[in-house]
Amino acid sequence: MRSLPLPLALTARLSPVVVLAAVGWALSSGPLAAPQAAEHKPAEEKTETRSESAPSTSTVSKTYSASPAPCEAVAKKTIEALVPGAKTAGKEIPSTDSELRRTCSWNALKGYDYRWLDVSYEVMESDEAAQKSYEAHTEKQSGGGAVPGLGDSAYSVVNLTTEDKQETREGVVFARASNALVTITYNGSDFESKKAPSTDTINNGAIKAAKEAVAALESDKR
Repeated sequence: MRSLPLPLALTARLSPVVVLAAVGWALSSGPLAAPQAAEHKPAEEKTETRSESAPSTSTVSKTYSASPAPCEAVAKKTIEALVPGAKTAGKEIPSTDSELRRTCSWNALKGYDYRWLDVSYEVMESDEAAQKSYEAHTEKQSGGGAVPGLGDSAYSVVNLTTEDKQETREGVVFARASNALVTITYNGSDFESKKAPSTDTINNGAIKAAKEAVAALESDKR
């Protein structure tokens, strides 16, 4: 089989650094404010003041405290069907915080058919924070729709791009389950016909992977 150059958009996706940068998951939080110096007061008054101003030890209850292993989230037979020729073990992408954010990727070129699949998890501090992030992601998309029965809420969208007359169709599924977000990215191209897989092929494949990834999350509560 003669070798064919990949389109620039797909070549860029093969770099874990670019993938990681696109994910853009570096977060930061400010340190707690330093306590103010105590005023000089009688002993009894000092004790009373400390008691009244003692910080609360209560924390928000979280359904999920860590991300499951993303490379184990989708069944091998599903990987074989969605990404023919790929190593079913997948490749986990380095993360700034592997407890809270994890991503696994599979990609392969079999004959002239190219497929790419990403499974990503992000665990947040609360359901409200996860819902806010979910809404921010879905508001940036257009032309998609809700996916019933997937997590607490889910949305899928499929887009077609063309570069140097080569079509690539990509589907993305965002799903929220309590305080966790699951993101599936699935795309494909045919380098012989220069056509992309059908919308149904990509959309159904992304949703299938999303259902398995959410099920893996729910069975790995910790």
